[in-house]
Amino acid sequence: MGGVERSPTAAEDLSAAVSEAQRGDEDAFRMIYRAVQPGLLRYLRALVGEDAEDVASEAWLQIARDLPSLQGDIDGFRGWAATIARHRALDHLRRQRRRPQLGAPFEHMVDMAADDDTAGRALEAVSTDAALKMIAALPRDQAEAVLLRVVMGLDAKTAGRVLGKRAGAVRTAAYRGLRRLAEQVGQPGDGVVDGTAQGHPRLPSQ
Repeated sequence: MGGVERSPTAAEDLSAAVSEAQRGDEDAFRMIYRAVQPGLLRYLRALVGEDAEDVASEAWLQIARDLPSLQGDIDGFRGWAATIARHRALDHLRRQRRRPQLGAPFEHMVDMAADDDTAGRALEAVSTDAALKMIAALPRDQAEAVLLRVVMGLDAKTAGRVLGKRAGAVRTAAYRGLRRLAEQVGQPGDGVVDGTAQGHPRLPSQ
């Protein structure tokens, strides 16, 4: 008897779309754009605020131009796109001579599923009203690590390449940022175990 044919996963579909887009398939490019743009835009909102869409447009122009030179699957594409977007954001901030705002409405962050349970639980523990001030108060390395791991869904190694840091440094920064968020919303008797918030209420679905 023959085996049951396995359906391709979403990641496999998107990886195939990356390859097709590199060969000039416009529908494939639109597919990866729709998959990556929401997280990319949330990340940029945290860095440049209301200018995020303009910076994202600049980033996508470069992405479209340089896509044929990319080697890798959809995970590699996400990291590559985040790197381009971050460079465009830093260029924008230098032109504007201002620091990253790190002030995106937090509901835009938590409505994406996190691959990392620690990240997901800690973010769910943060009330929407308090989150803005809490994220803005994080040290920048922790804030960016949390944004890349949770908002963009990058693994530590890929996030490290975006930030020019070792994967271990990104894990540490993300852990510390998430732990700080969890501790700030802690209630008497609650704690943080292995970096995850315990006993905190979940945010209502957005």
